[in-house]
Amino acid sequence: MTHSILLSGVGGQGILLAAKIIGEAAVASGYEVCSNEIHGMAQRGGCVTAQVRFGVQIHSPLILEGTADVLAALEHIEALRWAHVLKPQGLAIVSRQTILPVTVSSGKATYPADVEARLRKVFPRLLYVDCVSKADAMGDARFANMIVVGMIASALPLETSAWHEAIRLHVPEKLFPQNIEAFAFGRALKEGTH
Repeated sequence: MTHSILLSGVGGQGILLAAKIIGEAAVASGYEVCSNEIHGMAQRGGCVTAQVRFGVQIHSPLILEGTADVLAALEHIEALRWAHVLKPQGLAIVSRQTILPVTVSSGKATYPADVEARLRKVFPRLLYVDCVSKADAMGDARFANMIVVGMIASALPLETSAWHEAIRLHVPEKLFPQNIEAFAFGRALKEGTH
């Protein structure tokens, strides 16, 4: 069986780190992995996406429309932007965070006021959490991406030890305990609880 995960967000949120950790955890579990990333104007607050696919045999990192098992977004409008990639009963994992794009901050567009209602309408399976506030309470808002990785882990058939090994490979040793705490918090969350 193949598992497909699409991550989306804005430059600087840790999308690429999250993709690396997912890929490493899958490799540590004995799967073949393909991934790709798009981060064009990321340093200017632009959209960043990463696709990770793993299974017994993977030929392409590309996720076709309507086939992703998990859509994980670190900014809620980005979840709506990529909704078409998620399969009908796939899981949407969304961080309740607003980052205004340049078109909004320049006055050329308006940020929707009804984001949560739109998300609940589009995604039958939704895990919608204020990851930044939770991470901030853990000591650093930058752990928000690791909370999201934990939520992703709850939807995938990979052992905890593989996740911990992958996290250790990609975060500074001094921050490993806090990243594991954020990961464990995210992994414990269930649909409809937050």
